Amino acid sequence: MESKSQKSIKFIKPFWLKYEARVVIIIGFVLVAAISFEFGLIQGKKVQDKPLVIEKPALSQNTQASEASAMTIQAPKTTQEAQIDPVSSVIPVKDCAFVGSKNSTKFHVPTCSFAKRILPKNLVCFKSAEEALAQGRVGDKGCIK
Repeated sequence: MESKSQKSIKFIKPFWLKYEARVVIIIGFVLVAAISFEFGLIQGKKVQDKPLVIEKPALSQNTQASEASAMTIQAPKTTQEAQIDPVSSVIPVKDCAFVGSKNSTKFHVPTCSFAKRILPKNLVCFKSAEEALAQGRVGDKGCIK
């Protein structure tokens, strides 16, 4: 009586002799594909995509006055809409490498969308990340990597 291992050897040996070249080629392709995928994944982690930031250009007072007179009457903004309008808020940053809010423990780069939502009266300016860290603030994960 033959054991299971002997039966499987009788099956595998002719199969291997017949399809050896094809099996080796398929295993080679699978290994190359796996290595290429991992290499691409590693390279992709090195590339840091910068977020797309769309900024509204500042208008001069003359332009604003002429536009205001040409506009139709609109309902005034509620206080909540006025506070959360990131497009119209302009951050007055001259020597600021990083900015934060008086009401938060995080700091951001000035081009970050979260930084643009900070009201000018709450804006805190930092010349370096070390200065912000020394005040007990932490870098925002969305802006600072």
